[in-house]
This record gives sequence, structure tokens and C-alpha cells, in this order.
Amino acid sequence: MRDTSREFLLGPLLKGVSRSFYLTLRVLPARMRDPVGLAYLLARAADTIADTALIAPERRLALLLSLREQVNGVNGGAASMPDFAAEVASRQEQSDERILLESLAHALAALAQLEPADRSAVRQIVSTLTAGMEFDLRTFPDERAGHIVALRELEDLDRYTYLVAGCVGEFWTRMAAAHMPGAIGEVDGMLRRGVRFGKALQMTNVLRDCGKDLRIGRCYLPETMLESEGLRPQDLLRPDASARARALMFELVRNTLEHFEQALAYTLAIPARFVRLRLACLWPVLIGMETLRLLVRNHSWLEPGRSSRLPRRQVYRILAYSVPMVLSNGLLRAWFGRQLRDIEAVIG
Repeated sequence: MRDTSREFLLGPLLKGVSRSFYLTLRVLPARMRDPVGLAYLLARAADTIADTALIAPERRLALLLSLREQVNGVNGGAASMPDFAAEVASRQEQSDERILLESLAHALAALAQLEPADRSAVRQIVSTLTAGMEFDLRTFPDERAGHIVALRELEDLDRYTYLVAGCVGEFWTRMAAAHMPGAIGEVDGMLRRGVRFGKALQMTNVLRDCGKDLRIGRCYLPETMLESEGLRPQDLLRPDASARARALMFELVRNTLEHFEQALAYTLAIPARFVRLRLACLWPVLIGMETLRLLVRNHSWLEPGRSSRLPRRQVYRILAYSVPMVLSNGLLRAWFGRQLRDIEAVIG
């Protein structure tokens, strides 16, 4: 594949399909950019397939499994790449998503050109992430079915957050250890923290997007926790649902904060001389904590039009303020500590 194709994939196309990850990728050390960026694009393509509501869930599942086979170098998938692209891309309203799906052959060619260890790592992470998407498609009903299915236990939610995000922390750690000697230190401990890092970010997404997910039949709030509050999944669509489920949300935020404390520890364990890697880890921690600050103050958190999403200008402000602080563990702990205290003041 020509360099111009790779540059398009990891430049304009990645920027088009990612709101914030592109910013993180730009500050990553050069050796990590290609495998990490390519893994993101392949996972984003798989996620687009899994979320294309105009295609029946069973067909989406077949296409998702076919893409996984293509990523893993198996040529006997259920659909050839050209037919696959045409079938899914034609149903995308956003042009960047269409271009991504139409560019899958180029992305797979770029994957084939990675160093063997990087290629294996990308295949592993995409396989795990698509297992999480498969879990969604097998667990929840068709978006138009008109009923809600909830996860049963907190352990189910924990497993789900590993499949769709915790595994990314492992992948990130292995990439940094492979390409940046001295950045990671004690790898086993950082792998465990990396899993918690990913879970923190995914739990934030689950809570922020809960209202929207409920409207397509997906309830990630465990049934056992709902039952303890006298609630059923369908009760979460009622006008008073945000108030009735507020204590449950607070409990899950407490769990999420424990994950974020490990995410901060992960970031501060990276030696200060690896400024770019530190920033790439620091930004999602600070943005995630700010999102939780909005969430715990949001009395309409289950209403789709009132989700706790940071304005773009606030994201950029966090990025700007973090740069002069990134070398100081003390300043970063103080910033995180203020965020933590603000949240705990609300949730008790």
C-alpha cells in the first residue's frame, strides 16, 4: 500500500471518525501511532457494523464475525470485502463512517505490513473488542423490538467493560512496553492498572449514555441492582426515572472512581521524560472525571437530550491546562484530587 493511503487512514480519516482519540494519537510517540491508530480504525469499523440498525442483528453478527476473520487473516469469511463494504457503507448517514467502511481493504493491507509482533497485538485487541460487540448483539434485542433487556449481575457489567475497554488498557501497555523501553516499568502491575483504566472510561460512557441506550432496548444497569431499588428496566423510561435511579447511579460512580484512581496511578507511573505518552494517558483521565462531575449533578441523567457530555471548548481547555502540569506528579494529583472531592461531595 502506498504511503499516501496510510497517511490518509491515520490522518484525515481517523480525525473524521474520532472526536477525541485523534488528539491523543497525535501526541503519541511515532512508533506507537501506526499500530494503535490502525487498531482504532478497525475497531471503529466493527462498531459501525454492530450499530447499523438498518441491518438485522443476525446479519450484523455475521458481518462482524466475517470482519474478525478478515483481520485475523482468514479468507473464508461470510462476505468478501467489496460486498461487505457495499452492504454496510450504503446504510451510513455520516460520510466519514461510509469512507471508513469503504477503506477497509486499505486498512487490512496496512495491517499486513505491520511488524509481526504489532500485527499480532492488533489482531488480538480487535478480536477481543469484537467479542464485546458480539456480546451486545447476542444479549440485547433488535433496536426496534420495543422492549428492554438488562444485564443480570454486576459481574456481567464488569466482564462487558473488560471486553470493550479494559482490554484496550492491556493493548496500550504492551505497545508502550514494546516501542518505548523504560516507559512502563513493572509490566504486570501496569497491565492490571491498564485494565482498570479502560474500565473507568467505559463505565463513564455507560452511565453517560444510559438514557440513549435504554431507548434502543439496552440496559447496562444490572437487574440485581435495579431490584434493590424496587425498579425494573422498563421503569427507567418513566419521567421520574432519573430521581428514582439516582442512588444506583451514585453506587456505580463510586465503583468507577476506584477505577479512575488506578488510571491516575498508571499515568503517574510513566516517567516524566515520556511527556507525549503521559499526556495521551492523562487526557482521558481528566476528561472522564469532568464527565462524572457533570453526571452526578445532572438531575435528568436518564433523559437522552440531557446527557452529561462535555462541550468541546471545555475539552480543549483541559488539554491546554494539562500541558504545563504534565511533568509534575504533585500538580496532577492536586487536580485529580479536586475533581474527586467535587464528585464525592455530591454522592456522599
